[in-house]
Parts: sequence; structure tokens; C-alpha cells
Amino acid sequence: MAIRTYRPYTPGTRTRVVTDFSEVTERKPERSLLVPKHRLKGRNNRGVITCRHRGGGHKRLYRIVDFRRNKHGIKAKVAAIHYDPHRNARLALLFYSDGEKRYILAPAGISIGYEVVSGPDSPIETGNAMPLSSIPLGSSVHCVEIYPGKGGQMVRTAGGSAQVMAKEGDYVALRLPSTEVRLVRRECYATLGEVGNSEIRNTSLGKAGRRRWLGRRPQVRGAVMNPCDHPHGGGEGKAPVGRAGPVTPWGKPALGLKTRKKNKPSNKFVVRKRRRISKRSRGGRDS
Repeated sequence: MAIRTYRPYTPGTRTRVVTDFSEVTERKPERSLLVPKHRLKGRNNRGVITCRHRGGGHKRLYRIVDFRRNKHGIKAKVAAIHYDPHRNARLALLFYSDGEKRYILAPAGISIGYEVVSGPDSPIETGNAMPLSSIPLGSSVHCVEIYPGKGGQMVRTAGGSAQVMAKEGDYVALRLPSTEVRLVRRECYATLGEVGNSEIRNTSLGKAGRRRWLGRRPQVRGAVMNPCDHPHGGGEGKAPVGRAGPVTPWGKPALGLKTRKKNKPSNKFVVRKRRRISKRSRGGRDS
């Protein structure tokens, strides 16, 4: 997979960088694995906006992805690599030997004809799913379960992978992409390898219209609003925020405030907290 740049024929192509979709082998998705999805557009059940900057966008059909990998011992062959509008990773269409079809997140390095299998006795190969207790130390995994049998919930983004650090008792220590080291039950399933389409991090939309196609509406800085609309608003000309630090439209501290609950039950499974990212490297905006 590679990325594609454009000559600056228009302002929208000057900074546009997209993936070349060379790994996608079929344009039409598997019809039996499609379901309609009503998009909320940032509204609640009364139609009130509860999440700003959402709305519009192209209509989508949801692809049913197998995050559980519970067909143990039954081999499957990769039939196609598909695009998924709901995530930045690609999907691999599996044809199982018993005739069933399923989607999984496409790991890096797999292609059409590749065989995968899940189960405790699966070989140590990319794309195979097995309990963390069966995975060697130092291996890269993705689509990791938090609760046994619930399905993979961690490390599902394009290019993401976690590393198996240690095994002790009923738990396995994983180093997540955020650098956090976390304990996970040894019977939880994970898939070997990293998620494909890692070049997505080098892409650029190029114009505001492409952001609208994805269902994102424009954001406006609070400093250019009126005082009735935002705590940063008002003043003559370029005025400071007028507070000790930047705040959200509802007056809560923004840009750096930790929002994780101090008494969250899963805190006992965090061996080492993630490395804190500075405001400058995060590229935060004025709320």
C-alpha cells in the first residue's frame, strides 16, 4: 500500500494526500454482511444537539465485523480485501471451509488466498486469533478482548498493535499503542500481527468539503463568538480568554484536564499510565 499526492491544480489538490487503495480488491461489499445504520447526527431522542459539529455526510451501510473470532479450529481463506467507511482499517472477507462468510479487520501483510484460523491450538501466524496465554512474549497483537468472549475492543485502529510484555498468574501484561501497560485476563482472545493500512496517518483531506462528506460540520473558535455563546467570546479586537486557562463552552477546563475517574474499577489493571502528550504536540484548538 502507498499514498498518492496531487499536483496543485486547485486549492483542494494542493495539500491532498490519499491512499491509493491498491490493497482493496473489490468495490462492492458482501451483501449478506450489510445492515442499515441510522446516523444520529449529534442529536438525542428529542432531536436536541448533544454533540456539536456532527451532521450531513454520505449515506453508509454498516459492515458486520467478527470481533469474537469464535469459530475455533475451522480454517478460513481470505477471499477479498474491502473498504469500510466506518473505520480507517480495511476489512478482510473470509470464506470458512463450512461455507460461512465473515469480515475481520485486515492485518498487515495478508492477501487473497491467505489462510487464517482461530483457537487455542492455532499456529503462531499473522491473522490467527488465540488466547493471550498461547501467544509468545514479545509478539504484536491487535483486536484484544477486555472481557473473555465479548469480542475485541482494544487496538483496532489502522496501523495499531500491542505488545505482549509479561505473563503472571491469570493476567498478561500488554503495552498498548498509547504506551500504557495494562493487565488483561489470560483467556482473552487477541489476533496476531498489526492492523493494516498504517499509511493512513500520512494522509491529508486537502479541503473542508471532504470533511463534510465524512459527516463533520465546521468548528468555530470560541474567541470569535459573542459572550452569550462562549466564555472566550466578546471583547474588542483580539482579546484574551479572560480566565486562568481555556475552557469549554460550558465553563469546564479544557486542553489538558484529565477526565478519567479517579476511582474507576479498571484502574487496578493499569500497571503504568500512558505517556502524557503536551498541548503543543497534540495540536489542540481553542474550544
